[in-house]
Amino acid sequence: MANTLLMPKATAVWLVDNTALSFEQIAQFCGLHPLEVKAIADGESAQGIKGMDPIMTGQLTRDEIARAEKDPNQRLKLSDPKVRVPESKRKGPRYTPLSKRQDRPNAILWLVRNHPELKDAQISRLVGTTKSTIEQIRERKHWNSANLQPMDPVTLGLASQIDLDMEVNRASRGREQAQPVGDTLLPAALTERLVPAPEKPKDEDAELDANAVFAKLSALKSKNEDADDE
Repeated sequence: MANTLLMPKATAVWLVDNTALSFEQIAQFCGLHPLEVKAIADGESAQGIKGMDPIMTGQLTRDEIARAEKDPNQRLKLSDPKVRVPESKRKGPRYTPLSKRQDRPNAILWLVRNHPELKDAQISRLVGTTKSTIEQIRERKHWNSANLQPMDPVTLGLASQIDLDMEVNRASRGREQAQPVGDTLLPAALTERLVPAPEKPKDEDAELDANAVFAKLSALKSKNEDADDE
C-alpha cells in the first residue's frame, strides 16, 4: 500500500483558502507547480473544484500546518492517511497456469491461422507468450511443430472471448476490405444501360392510311354497281 495524497488539487484549494502556507509549501505537498498554486489563489485555475480538508482525511494534522505556517522553509509532512491507496500493479505478461502452458503452442497456431491480422504483441497479450515463440510457430521452426494442433485459446481457457474480440477488432481497424476476386455481378446501373429497352407496341390504327381504305371501298362499290347494271 502506498501513502499517497488523495485529490492533490482539491487539497491545494483547501490549503489556499484556509491556511497561511506559502505557494511553495502547498505546491511541494500537493505535487503541483508553485505557479499553478498561485493560479488557484488568483481564481484562474481549479474553478469549480471543491476543497478537500486533509485534516479530515488524516493526511495532515493541525500542529503540522501551524508548524509550517511559522517557518516558510519547513515542508509539510504527510501523515499516515485514514484511507489507503493501493499501489498500481505493473502490467506484465499474462500469467498462465502450469497445467495449461503446454497448450499455448496450439493456441498460438490457431491464432496465426485464423487471425493473420493479429500482431505478435497482441497474440502475446492474449496467451502470455513471447514473440520468439510466435515467430517459431509461424515459420514452423518450433521444436514440436509436427505435433501441434490448432486449438481455440478461448476453449483452452487461455484467453476470454471478450479479449479476443477486442484484439481482433483493434487489428482490423483501418484495414482496407479485400476486393472480390473472380467474376462478379455488374452494378445495376451498368446492366440497365446494357439491356436494350423493349420496343413499344405499334399503333396499328395510326399506321393505317385512311385514303387507301376509302379508295378500296369506292372500288368495291363501283364493281357492285356495274354488276347490277348487267
